[in-house]
Amino acid sequence: MKIVSVVGARPQFVKLAPIHKAAKAAGVEHVIVHTGQHYDPMLSDVFFEDLGIGAPDVHLGVGSGTHGVQTGAMLAALDAVFEEHRPDWVLVYGDTNSTVAAALSAVKMHIPVAHLEAGLRSFNRRMPEEHNRVMTDHAADLLLAPTQVAVDHLSHEGLAERTVLVGDVMTDVLFEVRDQVGSAPSALLTELDLEAGGYYLATIHRAENTDDPERLAEIAESLGGLDRPVVLLAHPRVVAKAAAHGIELTHGTLIVHPPLAYPDLIAAALSSAGVVTDSGGLQKEAFLLRVPCTTVRTETEWVETVELGWNVLANTADEIAAGVIRPRPADTDAAPYGDGHAAARVVEVLSGGA
Repeated sequence: MKIVSVVGARPQFVKLAPIHKAAKAAGVEHVIVHTGQHYDPMLSDVFFEDLGIGAPDVHLGVGSGTHGVQTGAMLAALDAVFEEHRPDWVLVYGDTNSTVAAALSAVKMHIPVAHLEAGLRSFNRRMPEEHNRVMTDHAADLLLAPTQVAVDHLSHEGLAERTVLVGDVMTDVLFEVRDQVGSAPSALLTELDLEAGGYYLATIHRAENTDDPERLAEIAESLGGLDRPVVLLAHPRVVAKAAAHGIELTHGTLIVHPPLAYPDLIAAALSSAGVVTDSGGLQKEAFLLRVPCTTVRTETEWVETVELGWNVLANTADEIAAGVIRPRPADTDAAPYGDGHAAARVVEVLSGGA
């Protein structure tokens, strides 16, 4: 059996790692296609190395652009890739332009498509990610859901017969990397002269938080006014947006730092007093690490993190500050995202074993 995985952004590389490992263990041919949607080395090449994936078999080098330009370029390039490899399955991940482009290309060529992390919904149609995940779910032949909530969403949309609950593959790799970094302190402590538990870790990247100058300025001002240093792992796009609008990111308690390789990100989160983010992946990673999270959004797909008290939604500067300094949540043994063996289930399902 041959599976072609199509990825293009950091959260997808993380999800790819356990799938690649499980495919190799099962003797399944696994071809990796990197669209190049994220082209910064710290958001791309280094992740492949650090997660033990190896170099992608195909690199399309699409790079940045508007949603239409980027998705169109991927579609044009992927047709030839799928024609050459003719896999048994095209496996797409998450909710990016790479996801929907690969799904559309494959279904037009009558190649079966499986969507990993299917069924997530924010119910915010202003989010491009919401468009991507809904269109992909309705186009795909097999929907690999990470949680029961996701299964329920798909059932409500009439997609129950295509749906399989497999668990969350990000849990697989998170547990593995957490055990690897162990109790070793984050390198940020020495580099930035910080103390363990004496800083917050932040990532802000979504269009609704960065494209509007007033919105970005409000978030930056809020982070710079917190009670401890805030290390903002800033995507190059965010730095460029801030510079273009004359917004000073480094001020008050706010420290700007380039993105980290995945093991370093996990170590940095573990050493922090809390996480502030608009990233879906980091919300969940913080929960799995039992690090309090404040999410700068009006909704989240990972509702379990909020229901269990480890995540709060914050939209204004005051809400962000209140979320960050709130008391530590009550400990929980809840495991809504699975047991760390989702990838093996995914490969088994694709192989016809479940």
